Amino acid sequence: MPLLNKKVFVAGHKGMVGSAILKLLKKEGHTNILTVDKSDLDLTDQHKTRDFIFYNRPDVVIDCAAKVGGIHANNKYRADFIYQNLQLQNNIINSCHEYGVGKLIFLGSSCIYPKFCDQPIREEYLLTSPLEETNEPYALAKIAGIKMCESYYRQYGCNFISVMPTNQYGPNDNYHSKNSHVMAALLKRFFDAVKNDDKEVKVWGTGKAKREFMYVEDLAEACVFILNNVNAKDVYEEGVSQINIGTGEDISIRDLSHKIAEKTQFKGKISFELDKPDGTLRKLLDISRLKRLGWTYSTPLDKGLELTINDIENNYNYLTER
Repeated sequence: MPLLNKKVFVAGHKGMVGSAILKLLKKEGHTNILTVDKSDLDLTDQHKTRDFIFYNRPDVVIDCAAKVGGIHANNKYRADFIYQNLQLQNNIINSCHEYGVGKLIFLGSSCIYPKFCDQPIREEYLLTSPLEETNEPYALAKIAGIKMCESYYRQYGCNFISVMPTNQYGPNDNYHSKNSHVMAALLKRFFDAVKNDDKEVKVWGTGKAKREFMYVEDLAEACVFILNNVNAKDVYEEGVSQINIGTGEDISIRDLSHKIAEKTQFKGKISFELDKPDGTLRKLLDISRLKRLGWTYSTPLDKGLELTINDIENNYNYLTER
């Protein structure tokens, strides 16, 4: 289903991923794009979501809407994370089925995979052993969304596809000091330290945990590629429920911290708070399936960090709490 001339609804268009996808669609010449502000449509409201899909009749839906956060937020707001994510994704997926949406992309997260599964993580490892405790409610909600998309394909033939991105970073990230993801949290800490002339930056955990990071504009390109070139049958008939999106490369939090310190010109001490959790020690996605389908990422970590840091320097208000 080529996207051009289709009506595309980007749910969550003001978030980091949604805004990157919206930017890419406009760059590629798409003019029939549907968005709605959170203040005008509460996607956790079943009736309002159904009415929105019914009256607007999008051909394609890209579901980037979610309640997200880092280890602290996931662990502290466990009920909010499972309830709100289940509600909004249930409403979107079922409404897309009810009103004949031709294609849906549902975005999840690499935290859906078991805590101790083999590395790199293949799509087949879903539901093979227990999850990481700190983000279990969010992961369970996303797993439910994945299985909903698969079930609607198997029962109704719906062209609904789930994609599992690795950790993203880049323009329009959330830089809240406690509720943000690890990359944004580190960038904020080092920027604030330089601004305030602090002599030390504290980083959660031992620094040994490894994470894979993808520049958000690469993720947008992957999603649009999948919309244009991949159908639900290509996924589910291979015996998997989702497609991994990542870089196939990871870095320790310790090395990432020193890399950010260098790029932000922080000259002080970096210390690690050993009483804080590391989370899963490694989460590296196997991206061989997406490579076989014809897509690979293009922005290496150093380049992505430079673009992100430049973006923050030009929009320092990003770093305010929100």
